[in-house]
Amino acid sequence: MLRAVPRLLLPRSLCRPPQLPGPPRSRRAMAGPPGPKPLVAVGQVTSTPDKELNFAACAALVREAARRGACLVFLPEGFDYIGRDPVQTLSLAEGLDGDLMGRYARLARDCGVWLSLGGFHERGRDWAATRRIYNCHALLDPAGRVVAAYRKTHLCDVELEGRVTMKESGFTNHGTEIVPPVSTPAGKLGLSICYDLRFPEISLALRRAGAEILTYPSAFTVTTGSAHWEVLLRARAIESQCYVVAAAQTGRNHEGRASYGHTLVVDPWGTVVAQCGEGPGLCYAEIDLEYLQRVRHEIPVQEHRRPDLYGTVGLPATP
Repeated sequence: MLRAVPRLLLPRSLCRPPQLPGPPRSRRAMAGPPGPKPLVAVGQVTSTPDKELNFAACAALVREAARRGACLVFLPEGFDYIGRDPVQTLSLAEGLDGDLMGRYARLARDCGVWLSLGGFHERGRDWAATRRIYNCHALLDPAGRVVAAYRKTHLCDVELEGRVTMKESGFTNHGTEIVPPVSTPAGKLGLSICYDLRFPEISLALRRAGAEILTYPSAFTVTTGSAHWEVLLRARAIESQCYVVAAAQTGRNHEGRASYGHTLVVDPWGTVVAQCGEGPGLCYAEIDLEYLQRVRHEIPVQEHRRPDLYGTVGLPATP
């Protein structure tokens, strides 16, 4: 069973207890035996263009999570900063070998935790030639090493007339690969970022590769978040039968942008088991991989998939 852990500090962030569903059999009966499970902490922040203030806020959350016993701490897209415009966004970007990532590496070592940092505004090796960045989800181990780096493959180019306009591809390079899941103390972690949430193909590919936890660090707008955020995250959890962890930006990042928030964790049954309320803070959840395996055993959708048919609509059947 994955459960929310009551939040005692930072009262501005509310961790809601699970809203138990009504599946055919009780969720308690499906859960694994009682006992300590890996604890994860999921951060909600309000990043601004001020990188120093952002680091101080994120570092405080990481240290608090470590004191509470979390083995893995998730921070949202834009944890480093959110610029006012593409020019400022590009000017503030750094490489993975830069000062800011070095400070997070030291933080991971000092606290003895894994850090999921995504997306980081990365100046890649092609920066000098392209003057474009990558939206990079970096995973650090407790030694401070970057053990995986996923670069966002689906860039957010949307225009909702009179409400939201975003053109991420105007200054960001597309990533070119899905990164294999990484083994962590909480389970095998599949890396994605924000807009990737709208593409079930990536979650199913990560599930086939062995993922047990899918991550969607995000900075949804209020318009799109209020309509789609929770339903998409629950759908990804149900179809993949994975835990879904989604750290989020919240509140007003600068005078031209506000983020939806609602950082949450979903279990493999599709239940929201931990969620932040208004303002920066943390929510906590325990990962129960025995429960995950039982969900997969009782509804074995992976075994029932028909890859021989998908992508062949309208084509002659193969003998």
